[in-house]
Amino acid sequence: MDSRPLLTDEESDRGSIYTGESRELGEEILQDLAPLSLFELRSTVQELSHAYSILKLESAIFQKFLSRMEPKDSHAVPERHPSSMDLGQVTFPRSRRRSKSRVATDRLICLTVEQKCDLAQRELEETKEDIQRMKENSERVLQNYLAVLEEEDIRMVDIKKALADFEKDIVQTITKKKGSIIASDKVLRYMEEKIRSRDVLKEKIRLKNDSLKVQKKKMQMQLKQKEELGEALHEVDFQQLKIENAQFLEKIEERNQDLLRQKMTVGSGLHILNSYKRKLQTATAVAARLVKDITQRKESLEKIDREFIVVEKERIKAEVLNKKLRKQLAYYKVPPVLDYVHEKIAVHELDNIIKIWERKVEIAQMALLSYRSVWQKARMASHQLQTFLPGQVAH
Repeated sequence: MDSRPLLTDEESDRGSIYTGESRELGEEILQDLAPLSLFELRSTVQELSHAYSILKLESAIFQKFLSRMEPKDSHAVPERHPSSMDLGQVTFPRSRRRSKSRVATDRLICLTVEQKCDLAQRELEETKEDIQRMKENSERVLQNYLAVLEEEDIRMVDIKKALADFEKDIVQTITKKKGSIIASDKVLRYMEEKIRSRDVLKEKIRLKNDSLKVQKKKMQMQLKQKEELGEALHEVDFQQLKIENAQFLEKIEERNQDLLRQKMTVGSGLHILNSYKRKLQTATAVAARLVKDITQRKESLEKIDREFIVVEKERIKAEVLNKKLRKQLAYYKVPPVLDYVHEKIAVHELDNIIKIWERKVEIAQMALLSYRSVWQKARMASHQLQTFLPGQVAH
């Protein structure tokens, strides 16, 4: 059994009309192309290809425009792309014979140049809007990624800080006091404090999130009210808003320029501030060195003062002694020469007497030594005699 759908009388008549028209059009084209040469045929083919590409582009733009102008629920109905024959034909008579002028008129019904320009302008504006939306979406996604990266950087800094604090407060204590209860209590206390601080931060963020939600609702209500009021605006109001928008854009540009100049001024100020900071550091180092030198000089001065006091006391003593000696020298009288000669002779006689007595002492010492040796011998003999005599008495 044939599964193809049965054609109605109107559709069969329409198909026969298309077939007749195509046959007549082909015969007419063959008659027109018969007297042309090969070069002319190639140029004609190129022109037709170019015209076909232009028509294809126009058809794509027109199809895009139609798909945008159709209602949104039209995708539920199966679409049939309009062909070149469907655009110009509305009713189809049943006659199989049609004139060439009627066929050409039905086939060549198309858009005017102004309509094409308007359609292309609309498509260009729609394309620009699509590009702008894509840019805004890309910018939004980029801002989200930048925010995520910034959040990750902040979290990384917090983690590094927490790790450093943990190593400083806990790890060093544990390494010093291994196995002690104080170290474990300190770890537990540190963890409890961190959990408590996290809870406080979470509560703050929750409150901030609630306030931001309330602000978002208010802004949405204001935006909705503005949109409702904007529906009642007239063309004059839109022009006024455009003028005000242009003025505000100029003011924003001026403010941006001022901000740029301020940033440049701040940058130069920061450069000068850094140079002054370096100078201040150098001056501080010089001042510290000078303070150290002053301290050393003060210590040296105190030491010199102490030495000066000691030297001053010694000077006073030497001055007193000098005065005493000068006084003695002032009252000193030189004895006569004969007294000096007599004293010298007396000293010589005394030296001779001392030598004589030293010789006598030596002789006495020698006699003493001889007496001591004799005494030792006599003592030993008496001792032997005493030891011998008690033995005879016993016999």
